[in-house]
Amino acid sequence: MSVEIREVSTKDDIKQFVKLPFEIYKNNKFWAPPIIADEQKALNKKTNPAFDFCDAKFFLAFKNGICLGRIGAIINKLYNTKTGKKYGRINRFEFFDDSEVSSALIEKAIAWFKTEGMEIVHGPLGFTNLDTQGLLIDGFDYLQSIASVYHLDYYKNHFEKMGFEKENDWVEFRLTIGEQATKKATRGASLITKRFGFEVLKFNSTKELEPYGKEVFKILNEAFQDLPYVTKFNDKMIELYAEKYFKILDPKYVRLIKDGEKLIAFVVGMPSLSEAMQKANGKLFPFGFWHIMKAIKKPNVIDTLLTGVLPEYHSKGAAVILYAELQNEMLNNGLNTIETTGIFEDNNAVISNWKNYEHIQHKRRRCYTKNI
Repeated sequence: MSVEIREVSTKDDIKQFVKLPFEIYKNNKFWAPPIIADEQKALNKKTNPAFDFCDAKFFLAFKNGICLGRIGAIINKLYNTKTGKKYGRINRFEFFDDSEVSSALIEKAIAWFKTEGMEIVHGPLGFTNLDTQGLLIDGFDYLQSIASVYHLDYYKNHFEKMGFEKENDWVEFRLTIGEQATKKATRGASLITKRFGFEVLKFNSTKELEPYGKEVFKILNEAFQDLPYVTKFNDKMIELYAEKYFKILDPKYVRLIKDGEKLIAFVVGMPSLSEAMQKANGKLFPFGFWHIMKAIKKPNVIDTLLTGVLPEYHSKGAAVILYAELQNEMLNNGLNTIETTGIFEDNNAVISNWKNYEHIQHKRRRCYTKNI
């Protein structure tokens, strides 16, 4: 049976594109669904400022009139200028276990990339590094963090059968705060603070935190600028993400560091919303928002969403202070479990720090690449 590929062009197409994973992962206890309205906005030029520097097309795959797969194809022009290479990004690639469907979708994306002069395809990657990125290749029996992704185990085989090869891996950890980690971090943070005179900013309310939103993303721009897949956030993107995230954070788990009047580092921890997102099932109303707020008020696990340190302060131990502060706040609130975001597997400085904790490295996701 042949596969029909249709380009997403109408509101109904977008709705079908966004809702397909809800069919693929139906009754999967490890997948944390996104909010449908947020996904729809991400695909819309009018509501996603990343289209200022990205071109994109989205496609659906059908067999006998039934939608069995989807794919996004993104060209991040800023990233291509940064690297001097002609990359196309595979995005939001989801499909039932049917090689005809996955192959047809990849072929369609590659065909469009070629018409635009691209020479390399890689992914899964998003519009930016705060969008969905990576394919889960290990850790299928663990609950997805909302800062990460989830996929079924057959996806990896489809990528590799189509000639994709590993470009980079991210690894994720679960940390348990024990006595050794607490003592070491507290002692180190105290010494660093005294030596450099850093000031730690704590927050009791969202209102206190909100004025720092844009400054946090400016630090992120500097801290992440040399990493793969990253481009600087422009003013519109900063405004979007600051608005999106800073209004739902629990300020207790956010720390900023100042050197004099200069903001130099931050960590954003957040009560895990994974189970709440499962209960919401893609919708904030009528009950989704209630589940999310309940999870924020009574967490069991803290997810580290973002950490950023200005490059010139990497050697001065600012990150040690941030995590000492975060873990002390957690312990004061009866919490001892952290889910980390993905870090590149060769980031030995961070990984060596995680080994001070009781820890497991339980998830791995991959960016694949292929010359076209």
